[in-house]
Amino acid sequence: MSEVPEKQIKRLRALLREAETNLAAANELLVSLVGDDEHITAITNTNEPLGKIIEGVFDGQNMVGSDGKTYPVPANYASKSKLVQGDILKLTITDDGSFLYKQIGPIPRRQVVGKLILENGHYFVDVNGKRYRILLASVTYFKAKPGDQVSVNLPEEGGDNVEWAALEAAL
Repeated sequence: MSEVPEKQIKRLRALLREAETNLAAANELLVSLVGDDEHITAITNTNEPLGKIIEGVFDGQNMVGSDGKTYPVPANYASKSKLVQGDILKLTITDDGSFLYKQIGPIPRRQVVGKLILENGHYFVDVNGKRYRILLASVTYFKAKPGDQVSVNLPEEGGDNVEWAALEAAL
């Protein structure tokens, strides 16, 4: 048998992971439609169960799931992914209790410039008199300091209901 190129093996593994995710999502939808039937199981090519999949909306700090529960989003993931309030996330809770997040629906964004403020231990960016909260992890990642001019991402729509901004860069 000839050797299979590493690139093809990696691609095949990625396709299998994607298929497993799709099967788990289909299983979750089926269970939500017909109830929790012990005969309904996800089909996988491994002996490891896929866990539970929940979709939800990023509120600036957490994910509010379609089940109404709030799930903590790691601040470093939210910061590096530059998640914006309103983005759609998928959470996989594995059988060992691990939380795996993936951004599946970024909303339209607008980029603005403001001044970074530290007040009562919380970071904000002031954009034309309106203050938006900023994750501490973003501030430390970009090595920003109070008083710095920063570029942030905001939802394109939402107006006064937007409380959080995603730090894009320290200027």
